Amino acid sequence: MSKHERRRIETTGAPRATVGLLAALLLASAVGAGVAPRAVLAETPSASHTAEPGATPSPSPSATPTSVPPPGPAIGPTVLGDSVAFYGRGYGHGVGMSQYGARGRALAGEDATTILAHYYQGAVLAPIDPATRIRVLVLSRWAASEPKPLVIFGRVSPWSVDGVATTFPVDARLRLVPNPLTGAWRLVIDAADGSVLFDGPAPLDFTVRGVTEDVRLQLWSKPTRYDRYRGTLRVIVQSATRVSVVNDVSLEGYLPGVVPVEMPSTWPAAALQAQAIAARSYAARRLRPAVSYFDVPDNSTSQIYRGILAEKPATSAAVAATAGTVLLSGATIANALFHSTGGGGTESNENVFTSTTGKRIARPVAYLRGASDRAPDGTPFDARAPHATWVTRTYTRAQLSAWFAADPRTNVGDLIALDLHDRGSSGRLVSVTLIGVAGRRTVSGEIFRAVFNARRPSVDPSLKSTLLDTAPIP
Repeated sequence: MSKHERRRIETTGAPRATVGLLAALLLASAVGAGVAPRAVLAETPSASHTAEPGATPSPSPSATPTSVPPPGPAIGPTVLGDSVAFYGRGYGHGVGMSQYGARGRALAGEDATTILAHYYQGAVLAPIDPATRIRVLVLSRWAASEPKPLVIFGRVSPWSVDGVATTFPVDARLRLVPNPLTGAWRLVIDAADGSVLFDGPAPLDFTVRGVTEDVRLQLWSKPTRYDRYRGTLRVIVQSATRVSVVNDVSLEGYLPGVVPVEMPSTWPAAALQAQAIAARSYAARRLRPAVSYFDVPDNSTSQIYRGILAEKPATSAAVAATAGTVLLSGATIANALFHSTGGGGTESNENVFTSTTGKRIARPVAYLRGASDRAPDGTPFDARAPHATWVTRTYTRAQLSAWFAADPRTNVGDLIALDLHDRGSSGRLVSVTLIGVAGRRTVSGEIFRAVFNARRPSVDPSLKSTLLDTAPIP
């Protein structure tokens, strides 16, 4: 996120007389408490979260990190005019690697190791067995029926089903058919010409695997076109009609289906290699063989994984060039969080993953320190990103009041002012205090962003990050 200096905020329009009087009373009480009133702001400068990072955090750093200078003392709330627009920088939570920042650094000549050293301070490259496997939930509690059974095809090479003493030919089809009345399931496998090769009771937990490593298993029931996988498919019956499917694949077979989805394959090789190492670390950190039947889902709550059909030559080359390499902090694989666009700087984890009221509840993670992400001339490395800077539409204060009043977490009645001083090292809002005729409420920066985004007209620009203000951010 961008480095901020203290600056003046010009509000648009004048408050209505009654609201102006209430604002004066509120600000007078602030003066009585020893806080200077203002209509200016002491400004200091994330698919997907408002919780602490899922993996166990590293010990607190032993030294103050090099980062954007901390904000100055709070001066008080910003009184809103009759119309308000929000300006911001960046896209995403801001912790860890900025993907557009990595692109900019690669274009400036940095290699993957240098890029990673900036975004994960103090973490080191270390080996991991390339044969390490990961279990990816690729279909969760899918509803099957007799006319619409679960369907899997075996492509490229012959394949088999554990517990069935038959090898099936290329392009044979597996159907898993439920009987909701009895809770029993039937397994039917037929050849490409329609001849039935197997028909019998289905196990409630079985694995489909290739006879050779080059098998491609097609999960026909996947509701997207990205339905082909390396490795094996484990099928788990979970109720009379619900079934889940897990792709068990090596990390090196998994990553080619992740990296091109998380970063464009046309970007510089150094950025793609940095993404491959970060993605491998993120995945390896989440392996939990004794805890669950899967390690990660295939969606944006983790890393997006689309299997073979998403693979690109350039990103597969980046995965191969970094094979078996992860980031390590001490003896632990780093929780290599990343996001789209830092907006000129990244943020420390404890300032982002807070409680709903913005209280810092996460321990600082040594390698997830916020830092300026600008070239020596001050230009942000992510300056070419589509959301390097952004602005919402202009709304009346009455509109904002109604939107925030519709959510009990932010309901203060007629909105008078916003206290936006509580910011992290990058300028992202840690908390926001809404002040209105019904009192005041403090929420995390992410809750403030989420409520605004949920209530605004869907065709209007959203708040892309919590690095936002009521005037442009340098």
